[in-house]
Amino acid sequence: MTTLTFPYVSVEEAIQRRGVRMVVVGNVPSPWGEAAKGILHIKAIDWAAVRLVYDSEALQQWAGAAARCSSTTTNGPAPAGPKFSSSPSAWRRRRRSFPPDERALAFGLAHEICGEAGLGWSRRLQLIHAGLNNAGGFPERVSKYLAKKYGYTPTAGAAAGARVAALLAMLVARLKAQHQAGSRYYIGGSLTAVDVCSATFAAMFDPLPPEQCKMDASTRTAFSTRDAQADAALDPILFAHRDMMYAQHLELPLSL
Repeated sequence: MTTLTFPYVSVEEAIQRRGVRMVVVGNVPSPWGEAAKGILHIKAIDWAAVRLVYDSEALQQWAGAAARCSSTTTNGPAPAGPKFSSSPSAWRRRRRSFPPDERALAFGLAHEICGEAGLGWSRRLQLIHAGLNNAGGFPERVSKYLAKKYGYTPTAGAAAGARVAALLAMLVARLKAQHQAGSRYYIGGSLTAVDVCSATFAAMFDPLPPEQCKMDASTRTAFSTRDAQADAALDPILFAHRDMMYAQHLELPLSL
């Protein structure tokens, strides 16, 4: 366990600073943002955080242009600054040393966790659906807002639970196979971005305790919403892996 090293700065200060800056969602352990923070920490890249302010025109103009977005920035994380190829040479050598099949597997698993229709995406639809149907999940107001942003339909929401359970089962099977091979990690015997993503996205099912993660109370309640399918698929090995990652590789307590 290590202490946090990145500062939070205002929009105005971020615009004037040099180096890597990243727009992040405040008071919520957004798994996409926490994964990005974790990778920056592991790569030992100095950076500054800017909390997302939805009605800040200056932030939308600056971060949207810096990230070369085609629209205004209303999401986090949104990185700005030098490309991450400036990471330490040791990390670049490790990346190049991965066999092609392991690199392909890493990209594939990371997409199934982080990408469109992946674990986080499907879990978000599931929690929107629950919120709109008085079954837990996000508060109704938040659910309506997110539904418009992320292409929610009642059909997609109803199907999201099965997709979440299938992806969880896939990750559990992968970790169990790796344990049998003598590894605590998803790929080979060493840390990859897949491990970071898995650890941070576990928050969407069981957030870290308040002393480690002082998050918005309504979001904590939403993330804790589970159904029978999720409960059946959530093997303890997923949370043991998360705890190992935070103990040995990631920063605690979270700074939101």
